[in-house]
Amino acid sequence: MTMFRGGCLCGAVRYETTSDPLNQRVCHCRACQKVIGAAFNARVLMRIDHVAISGPVSTFHSSETLERGFCSHCGSSIFSRRVSAGVMGLTAGSLDEPSLFKPDMHFWVSSKQPWLEITDNLPEYPEGPPSLGYTL
Repeated sequence: MTMFRGGCLCGAVRYETTSDPLNQRVCHCRACQKVIGAAFNARVLMRIDHVAISGPVSTFHSSETLERGFCSHCGSSIFSRRVSAGVMGLTAGSLDEPSLFKPDMHFWVSSKQPWLEITDNLPEYPEGPPSLGYTL
C-alpha cells in the first residue's frame, strides 16, 4: 500500500491516507487551472473516509457538487471533494513526497494550454474521465 502524507506550505494543515488511491489523474480544465494557478491540477483520488486531515481548512464550492479546500493561513490548495460520490482529490503539489505521484490519465485535454505537450502516452479524454462509479 502506498501511503500519502502531505500538507500546506506553512505546515498548519496536514493529511495522511489509509489506503491505496482510486487513481492518480491530471485535470486540464479551466477551473482547476485557476484554482491551482498552473496549467493543470495533478491529484491523487481517494475515498473521503480514507483521508485524515487536521488543521485550519477553509472551503468553497467551485460548482454545485465540488468543494475545494485550502489552508486558512497560507492559502495552499489541498484538495477537491465531491461528498455525493464519497471521493476527494489531494493535490500532488501538497504531497510531502511528490515523486510518489504516478498519473494514470489526463482529462479535460480540450482545455489544455496550447504550449503544453503531453508525451507520456497515458489515456487522454477531451472532457471528463470515463465513469468508474465516482467522479471528480
